[in-house]
Amino acid sequence: MSQVDATATSASVPVNPRSRVILASLIGTSIEFYDFYVYATAAVLVFPILFFPNDNAVAAQLASFAAFGVAFIARPIGSILFGHFGDRIGRKGTLVASLLTMGIATFIIGILPTALTPGWHVLAPALLVLMRFCQGIGLGGEWSGAALLATENAPTGKRAIYGTFPQLGAPIGFIIANGVFLILSLRLSQEDFLAWGWRVPFIASAVLVIIGLYVRLKLVETPAFTKVVERGEVVKLPLARVLTTSWRPLILGTFIMLATYVLFYLMTAFTLSYGTTAKTAEVAAAAAEKAGKPFNADTFVAGLGYTRNDFLVMLIIGCVFFGIFTLAAGPLAEKFGRRKTLILTTIGIIIFGALFVPLFGAGTAGVMTLLILGFTLMGLTFGPMGAVLPELFPTNVRYTGSAISYNVASIIGAALAPAIALWLLGKADGPVLVGLYLSAAAVITLVALFISKETRDMDYEV
Repeated sequence: MSQVDATATSASVPVNPRSRVILASLIGTSIEFYDFYVYATAAVLVFPILFFPNDNAVAAQLASFAAFGVAFIARPIGSILFGHFGDRIGRKGTLVASLLTMGIATFIIGILPTALTPGWHVLAPALLVLMRFCQGIGLGGEWSGAALLATENAPTGKRAIYGTFPQLGAPIGFIIANGVFLILSLRLSQEDFLAWGWRVPFIASAVLVIIGLYVRLKLVETPAFTKVVERGEVVKLPLARVLTTSWRPLILGTFIMLATYVLFYLMTAFTLSYGTTAKTAEVAAAAAEKAGKPFNADTFVAGLGYTRNDFLVMLIIGCVFFGIFTLAAGPLAEKFGRRKTLILTTIGIIIFGALFVPLFGAGTAGVMTLLILGFTLMGLTFGPMGAVLPELFPTNVRYTGSAISYNVASIIGAALAPAIALWLLGKADGPVLVGLYLSAAAVITLVALFISKETRDMDYEV
């Protein structure tokens, strides 16, 4: 959308009906997170075998997690790229471009030959990493645009409530992605799943992208950005402006998001890997022998021994609580303020990290309790972020500033979180160090929250 188009819509405030705002912000992030989580699940269940084959199972898993982390390196690049255009030409066109970037990359992953295909031993994993990079570029621009779409169209006193709608895309995308994998696992043999079944969630994402594009193309520009255009305050170089005038909120926003990222990727990628690893070396050796794979007892790290399907069901149940408390977090952040809500939640995350050992060691009831508690805290910390990070920045650099904070936090808090957790698991008898890792990240976030100011009552159109 051009600046002229944006100006022309200024007389039609409110420019987007509430139902369209909610649907467009929710469906876009649901699709984006679906694409992202499909890869995360495959990084644990499939890619170590098909794209990073290695006699050492731990090394294969680490290589897969490293490729998983590439997207987090790409996300700040995407935030700068899409943030630039989001602050220069508007939110709508930028959101469409980010969705296309993510969707095309995900579809291509679904049709790639594997490293087991003759002649593709090097090229297949290289292309997988490239597409993962493109996924990161797309998601780097998606979240901030969706958050701005929701909050810049929100009525007075409801920004945090509207800001939870794009956040709800995370649990919805996670549930759909893992639900698809679960159905395929139940309906297909292991051989068929590895041969072609794993491709279905990636290819099927094309249908979701088409739906998302249809909804977003019906949008018009947000009132806040339209006023920026009318006042002639569009910034030529949003990145330079953010770095020179908003560097403090940029740093604070990054560390405010830190615990959220560490918690989420421990609750998903790490727990899936740890939960589905055999309890003993003997069981793992027998399974490897049955599958005709090598086994190295020296590098084996014991897990919980659940089947893949059983643990996916447990994760999906936990993620329902993620969705419920994401929605609950909006009204709480409006009533008590963003800062107070997040401070109390972050203290809860610190305590939760100390509970890893007793809960993981308490059987299925303990593991299920851990997942429910973890995803509940995830909803309470993630829900307000749709309002908190954008509120830190003025309108003319809001897309760039909030996107950079959100995605730089992804590097610090999530890019290597599953791999770090796997390494820490091997350094101790059980997940004690993994829990301490989460608590340490939450302490850093708590410090950032104490330094920051409440943003509930700031003027959102300046």
